[in-house]
Amino acid sequence: MFLEIANESDKFEKKYSTELAKGDLTKDTKFEYAWCLIRSNFPDDINKGIVLLDELVHKGTKDDQRDYLFYLAIGNYKLKEYERGLKCIRILLKNEPGNTQALDLEKLIVKAMRKDGLVGMAIVGGIVGGVGLGVAGLAALIGMAASKKL
Repeated sequence: MFLEIANESDKFEKKYSTELAKGDLTKDTKFEYAWCLIRSNFPDDINKGIVLLDELVHKGTKDDQRDYLFYLAIGNYKLKEYERGLKCIRILLKNEPGNTQALDLEKLIVKAMRKDGLVGMAIVGGIVGGVGLGVAGLAALIGMAASKKL
């Protein structure tokens, strides 16, 4: 699986670099590359993906926001930036309160915050109770999102 992700990442990085060099970078290419970076196990890659997604969120349409915010939340979760991840997922849920993938990710983030003792003000308006999703749950969320494109 690691080799598959690496090959995919190389493919999207090449496409991204080519379009960027030509000055014709599309938002779809930027998103695909960011998506690959977020899936990485390397913090530098994840940070790079977060930067790209952050740019897209600020320039995208309301329809694009869902995917950008979801993967921003995942990237921040992976880096243990729980409050930032929770903020992203709650913006998504404000627009789509029934989005089950986003609800599951919100529970996963809140559980991680509780585990790390970071509950505080970030969840005052949020969830009560934890759900046992863990790393396997995150992998399943990423897999479902990749196959369904949210």
